[in-house]
Amino acid sequence: MAFDIDMIKEVYANIAKRVDAARDIVGKPLTLSEKILYSHLWDGMPNKAFTRGKDYVDFAPDRVACQDATAQMALLQFMQAGKDKVAVPTTVHCDHLIQAKLGATQDLQHAINTSNEVFNFLESVSNKYGIGFWKPGAGIIHQVVLENYAFPGGMMIGTDSHTVNAGGLGMVAIGVGGADAVDVMAGMAWELKFPKLIGVRLTGKLSGWTAPKDVILKVAEILTVKGGTGAIVEYFGPGATAMSCTGKGTICNMGAEIGATTSTFGYDESMERYLRATDREDVAEEANKIKEYLTADADVYANPEHYFDQVIDINLSELGPLLNGPFTPDLSTTVGSEMTKKAKANDWPIKVEWGLIGSCTNSSYEDLSRASSIAQQALDKGLKTKAEFGINPGSEQVRYTAERDGILQVFEKLDAKIFTNACGPCIGQWARYEDPKNAPKNSIVHSFNRNFAKRADGNPNTHAFVASPELTAAIAIAGRLDFNPLTDKLINEKGEEVMLDEPTGWELPPKGFEVKDNGYLAPMADGSGVEVKVATDSERLQLLTPFEPIGDSVTGAKLLIKAFGKCTTDHISMAGPWLRFRGHLDNIANNTLIGAVNAFNKKTNFVKNQLTGEYGGVPDTARAYKAAGIKSVVVGDHNYGEGSSREHAAMQPRHLGVAAVIVKSFARIHETNLKKQGMLGLTFANESDYDLIQEDDTFNFLDLNEFAPEKQLTIEVVHTDGSKDVIKVNHTYNQSQIDWYNEGSALNLIKKENAA
Repeated sequence: MAFDIDMIKEVYANIAKRVDAARDIVGKPLTLSEKILYSHLWDGMPNKAFTRGKDYVDFAPDRVACQDATAQMALLQFMQAGKDKVAVPTTVHCDHLIQAKLGATQDLQHAINTSNEVFNFLESVSNKYGIGFWKPGAGIIHQVVLENYAFPGGMMIGTDSHTVNAGGLGMVAIGVGGADAVDVMAGMAWELKFPKLIGVRLTGKLSGWTAPKDVILKVAEILTVKGGTGAIVEYFGPGATAMSCTGKGTICNMGAEIGATTSTFGYDESMERYLRATDREDVAEEANKIKEYLTADADVYANPEHYFDQVIDINLSELGPLLNGPFTPDLSTTVGSEMTKKAKANDWPIKVEWGLIGSCTNSSYEDLSRASSIAQQALDKGLKTKAEFGINPGSEQVRYTAERDGILQVFEKLDAKIFTNACGPCIGQWARYEDPKNAPKNSIVHSFNRNFAKRADGNPNTHAFVASPELTAAIAIAGRLDFNPLTDKLINEKGEEVMLDEPTGWELPPKGFEVKDNGYLAPMADGSGVEVKVATDSERLQLLTPFEPIGDSVTGAKLLIKAFGKCTTDHISMAGPWLRFRGHLDNIANNTLIGAVNAFNKKTNFVKNQLTGEYGGVPDTARAYKAAGIKSVVVGDHNYGEGSSREHAAMQPRHLGVAAVIVKSFARIHETNLKKQGMLGLTFANESDYDLIQEDDTFNFLDLNEFAPEKQLTIEVVHTDGSKDVIKVNHTYNQSQIDWYNEGSALNLIKKENAA
């Protein structure tokens, strides 16, 4: 039986009348995305048509999911909201704080030993406020959500950008910062700009070495890392319905890498099969009763150009296996000769040192079974892996079932290392090097979603390439980046030439899923007696002090850093070893923007302190300005804040006295996070004004006292030679968001309203 089945039945009981009303109001057939959005309005029944990409809309998500690294700050904020219990079903998943090094058992025990304070905090807060808790080792949040909580036609938010994975089961699932999650957990409306819609029509059928992963790698090539910003990507067509549910999840998962709000597929037989296989026959039965409301209206998919803002066509029969990277997930290369040319031209290391399979993107039973079919061939044909090989199962249910069916043993016979059911190397939790910063130049291939510099192992010289699990396995065996399994032969231990056959696998386990202990702990019915303790001298956890409003008079603000080029949330607030401080704002603030490249000297973590004239680290410089009572400003390039949903990338600069972030363009989640924390997230009205900013600049906000929706702000930029430039900046704040700013943060406003 499914979790929260009564909630799901209630959603399904309302969906038909709400969608019918929305269709009448909009005056045309609806996409699946629109059906879910209009059926989850905060006010209930639709009464107006919304303009895509313009109107801010209040929604009522069905559930919230949090992973342990972001849950700490989200729950620390929720504890201030004045509520006794979460208003919607909520879960916490412990998957980020487990470092991959020796193997599953030892690594899990080490994580429990070193992070027990955090796990105990999360478990006690979950118990107190009615939150479901998934223990360390239970699995990766998004795989666990797909197996247990995702349902067609639902809406959920999660404090992780890859929450979008649940689109594989027909949801609108959106990654957010912790402050957004607090809104929903506290029983308040959740605000989102009504998304634009991108339709991707999949024709043909996947076969051979081509996998669902290759679909999203191709879409990333087409749209780039910012092409999906502000949009929901909806996949449809015969190629979509022929694909497995977990394959759909893979595609939706990496939609985060194109900046998409989320991605989704219409309900079909593969989703029904997955629901039944994961002990949710009750959800399948309910979904089947209203299946026409869980996919787009027929004319939408027949004539998509009339209903989507953009339509992309991909013929799966013509799609081949791809490798994306290095250093960005949208640089796509066809396997084989094209990779040989690119690698030589760009001096990418051809030798591959590691092949890694797992992450929330590709760690399902199907993924492991297809990759193991390649591993089994290597054993049968006398081949050994030329690269080291690592596996992260997606959940304890997947791991237990795969072990029962002999899949994990195949990998182990090939000397692969089975890591814990956790994120591991995908998020930098990989103890690969003693000294990552000075580690050698090398290439790795993985089935993860992100491959930014230093992302996996902390080594800036690691060239990481993204591929399907089966191609990752093949390349790990070959040990070469330019290996093409469709055409290239390998030499086995007997000196014979052999070729790998096409991968095979199972969509679902033939004997069904099985697990002894899935790692779930249900909360107490009444948690009012639970006491949540945070030691005052803890290095890991720190109770929050509310932010003071920045105010309507910001003058004399100093430039902290002008970031050059790509500046992701990994650059603003690194993961890896820093994850241990995710619950302690002051300690983790010591990594603020240390990965960003200073535009004036092209160095990282080396900026000018205008008070002393000396150069130092970004956090130290920010603290010096804050101690002197001086606000600071960050300037950035395009798609600033790309990547993770981590709100620390907004909270840390806020804590260190940054008043405004001024950039050419923002990634969606990060812009929202800045707003939630009571900061100014602004964009240059003229992008070329970025070039006017000099190293010793001071900023005077001339009309901040007139801060209003759709009204530009004016900034006087004062240079050291006495000259000035007056520039205009745009913003997307509505009145509610301006109220957050005026109160100091969205949380401050929630507390004020709850106290009233």
